[in-house]
Amino acid sequence: MSKAAATETHEHRLKRLKIRAWRRGIKEMDLLIGGYADAHLQTMTPQELDDFEMLMSEHDQDLLAWATGQHEVPAELKPTLDLLLAFADKKGVAHGG
Repeated sequence: MSKAAATETHEHRLKRLKIRAWRRGIKEMDLLIGGYADAHLQTMTPQELDDFEMLMSEHDQDLLAWATGQHEVPAELKPTLDLLLAFADKKGVAHGG
């Protein structure tokens, strides 16, 4: 953990994660991750935030391939990605999975 991350407030972390979630680079990932962030960031536990941030550190092309079932999801990311995809299914956001 960086020194900046260690001193970051919870509110600042939520704001930073929300901005990152909506500015992915691929519109499909903006909709999938940004929509999930809007709905869930405020109620996530610190561990869930860590897992979400780990997922967002991945390249959009990889996330899209995992979300559409083109490639197998790494085990450490699967629980969080499964939550995102279940949210997308519930909201009717197409992801190809």
